[in-house]
Amino acid sequence: MRGDHGILALPRTALDAAAGGLAPASGAVAVRRLVLTDFRGYGSARLQVTAAPVVLFGPNGAGKTNLLEALSFLAPGRGLRRARLGEIDRRVRMPDGALGDPAGGAWAIHASLETPVGAVDIGTGREASDTSERRVLLIDGENAKSQAALARHLGVVWLTPAMDRLFVEGGSARRRFLDRLVYGFDAEHAQRVSGYEQAMRERARLLRDGPMDASWLAALEETMAATGIAIAAARRETVARLDQASAEAIGPFPAARLALKGEIEALLERLPALGAEDEMRARLKELRRQDAESGVTLLGPHRSDLVVRHAVTGMPAAEGSTGEQKALLISIVLAHARLQAALRERAPLLLLDEVAAHLDPARRAALFGEILRLGAQAWLTGTDAALFEELGGRAQFFSVADAALAAA
Repeated sequence: MRGDHGILALPRTALDAAAGGLAPASGAVAVRRLVLTDFRGYGSARLQVTAAPVVLFGPNGAGKTNLLEALSFLAPGRGLRRARLGEIDRRVRMPDGALGDPAGGAWAIHASLETPVGAVDIGTGREASDTSERRVLLIDGENAKSQAALARHLGVVWLTPAMDRLFVEGGSARRRFLDRLVYGFDAEHAQRVSGYEQAMRERARLLRDGPMDASWLAALEETMAATGIAIAAARRETVARLDQASAEAIGPFPAARLALKGEIEALLERLPALGAEDEMRARLKELRRQDAESGVTLLGPHRSDLVVRHAVTGMPAAEGSTGEQKALLISIVLAHARLQAALRERAPLLLLDEVAAHLDPARRAALFGEILRLGAQAWLTGTDAALFEELGGRAQFFSVADAALAAA
């Protein structure tokens, strides 16, 4: 049967038990208006929504993930695909299906947000130059000094099919995932990560190409030590909180245990922050020759790793089935959302790409119920609207076909 607004409304089921019958939190952050220009397949697109969850359904290749990617640029970083900015510009589709030259100008995104402290307008995109890889960011019409400013207004967390192997591949993807979770509690974390990486790249360049200026290297190592220890400390605090919250799993999702492993973390175990900075700075100086010869920076938070285990069995996440790995990942994201709602009085924006398709009915109901209980604005994609039937009139449904949107 259908509700008053033409959206599927189903009888109350397990979803209501999972949701706990609670109304959405008053402190939710939500996108109310989204405008895309020359973004991927969208020449121009406008979407106006409420703070309720948003379901985007349609065939593969229709443009659903592109919309989530646009929303992911409301967080610091390179978006959920980690694409070069120039690759995002809309391109002409050739008769053979290949993408040709850019079809318009540089891409741009505008989003109007509803936040606990009032409305916020965010505009971002590639600087309008043929070769620019610089991202422009405006918040309420003013140039932002850095992308870290985004984290002061909202948290954004996403799950995509590409993350299904998060626990079995290299540590860099796990670090990026963890850092996005940290942004939700520490808005300055993004600035520290950016500063650390820039100093590390410059030090590596000097060690490789010269000049071997000792004072210049010392200044860069000072920056790496100060920001590196702060990065590790923020990660440790977030992991400790998440470990506790993840152990309290929701319904059929497995409880997870989390830990952070690395040499910098070991320093912080035995030394106060200032002592750890001093030791990291001294170690970086000692490692200059080895780093120059190997072409790798051998010490720093860029070598740390997030370790996840099944709380009941103790099994490392990497050894579980694909389905259990995904369930653990969802469990961690939901724990993070609960923490944000409790500690910052706002749930993050959740971007869930093709997540429901791989869950059994009980886990789907638990996921939808927790989203509703938290009052989070989740954007969910799938090829079949029937997967989201239990959300019924409590979500907004849009069909997507050939980069065109229509309210269901």
